[in-house]
Amino acid sequence: MKKVLFIGNSHTYMNDMPELARRMIEDATGEACEVFALTYSARPLKWHLEEEYFAVRFNILHGVYDYCVIQEQAHPMPPEKDTVECADRIIKLCKKVGTEPIIFETWAEKAKPENQAKMNKRYRAIAEQQGVTLAPIGEVWERVLNMLSDIPEADLYYRDGAHASAVGDYLVATVLTKVITGKLPKEDFLTAFDFSLPDDEWLHVKENVEEETTCLPREVVQAIRDCAELD
Repeated sequence: MKKVLFIGNSHTYMNDMPELARRMIEDATGEACEVFALTYSARPLKWHLEEEYFAVRFNILHGVYDYCVIQEQAHPMPPEKDTVECADRIIKLCKKVGTEPIIFETWAEKAKPENQAKMNKRYRAIAEQQGVTLAPIGEVWERVLNMLSDIPEADLYYRDGAHASAVGDYLVATVLTKVITGKLPKEDFLTAFDFSLPDDEWLHVKENVEEETTCLPREVVQAIRDCAELD
């Protein structure tokens, strides 16, 4: 059984992405997986290590996790120095107990695609300097955007142009599954979770996650799979 800890903010918890990743991992491997989250809205890694340090420390040192997915604030990105220092502290905790750190490479806002290159550079540098695994989500996101630009139902963005839609979080979970297992979920795995409603209500969350389930178009899923396979 694999155990995965997620540390981050709404770019991790939106659309119950960790649960979707858990289901994908189980689908890809046939093995059980458990996921746990320390995720708080609009919080950078620095906040986790200043305000919630004891929760971070306890979970990593005593949670017996196989993987720890580390997601920094994205919009805006904090100073690079903060990201580097905080990632270093979390990675050192992970290495003490044999937990594999995974750097979560985020995506640029819809209105600011030029920021993607800066994100890619920052997170790749951290992964390379620390000798840890990178989940190249932003790079896959960019490729899928280019492939599906003419399909409205394939929009990776939530209506705010910053968070992920159900499609976007399907992409995130797919990349994480590939990084963790070396495999993709089966081709008929078409479901995702969707927090949104047709109107402007923000983060509509139901107690029963199955009521948030949506089925994605097969051509959209195939495009995500094709782009994820390139890494």
